[in-house]
Amino acid sequence: MQKKILITGFDPFGGEKINPSWEAVKLLPDFVGDYQIVKLQIPTVFGKAARTVLEKAREVAPHAIVCVGQAGGRAAVTPEVIGINLIEANIADNEGNQPCGVPVVDGGAAAYFATLPVREMVAKIKSENLPSALSFSAGAFVCNELLYTLLRSFDGTKTRVGFIHVPFLPEQAKPGIPSMKIDDIVRALTLALSVL
Repeated sequence: MQKKILITGFDPFGGEKINPSWEAVKLLPDFVGDYQIVKLQIPTVFGKAARTVLEKAREVAPHAIVCVGQAGGRAAVTPEVIGINLIEANIADNEGNQPCGVPVVDGGAAAYFATLPVREMVAKIKSENLPSALSFSAGAFVCNELLYTLLRSFDGTKTRVGFIHVPFLPEQAKPGIPSMKIDDIVRALTLALSVL
């Protein structure tokens, strides 16, 4: 049976016309090593993003789920180490929701660690002279809510879960703000997937 990796990218949000996460994900190869790569665009909407991924995961039964998101201001491709049980939206999502100071899951664990080999991912990306680093905060917006929800949903299973933030594309970045070319983001994500 073909092994699969489900990889997701978000639609544009916060007034942006593009989202580098989806622009890169859709350009990934269809196979990396022994894995078929299943690509999915998801909405930047609290609750809906996670439901969309969980529905697709039930359909494809992936070996791993890798979610990708935009982190404007970062200069490197950054696998996330942890998802926290907190929503603190400093802007509204794409349906106008802006919850603040609420848990992702009432009574849920404070946090879950990503189950992807994040350190190996960083090392592999850096081995090709592309910028990468671990991140210890996925924020408290939809990205983190998605990561936390998926980690909780697959806790104790064989399905590995994690999240990778990528920088702005050059056409998005204002002067002085870091960015990365789309080809480099695609290459970095491909390298990250190659260690799974």
